[in-house]
Amino acid sequence: MKVRLTDYSVNWTQMFQNEAEFLKTIFGDEIIQCEHFGSTSILGMKAKPVIDMMCIVKSIEKVDLFNSQMADLSYDVAGEWGIAGRRLFRKGGENRTHHIHFYEVDNPEIQRHLIFRDYLRAHPQEVINYSRFKEELAQRFEHTSEYSPAKKKFVSELELKALSWRKQ
Repeated sequence: MKVRLTDYSVNWTQMFQNEAEFLKTIFGDEIIQCEHFGSTSILGMKAKPVIDMMCIVKSIEKVDLFNSQMADLSYDVAGEWGIAGRRLFRKGGENRTHHIHFYEVDNPEIQRHLIFRDYLRAHPQEVINYSRFKEELAQRFEHTSEYSPAKKKFVSELELKALSWRKQ
């Protein structure tokens, strides 16, 4: 998939809310809460225009019972996709609009994602630095298969700052 880096859009929050409401009509009470995270959840952040959202559920195994229904609704059912205990659904095909990450309520990945999001929301200079870095990478790499791994070290360092900030 090609890298599609864009300026922040006020529409991203509404896209998250609309999708969260829709998913609750499918999964019902299994969803405890939905969170918007990732770059599209950060005011002013350059981002691929793909809404990263997290659905926190009572039972991750029960999410698998919805795979056929989600596929019928044109979601790509990706399973754990490299993170144990996660279920990932992607919406939009090649013009992807959403990555929907399901985690069981006690999964430590939940806090990792939310702390990172909250750190960036509280540190606008980090948002500027991260956006500039992403722009540089987007100029160097045409495809996400190259772009995403190139971000990894930078993001890992930011995550360490976020964890340290949270402990203060």
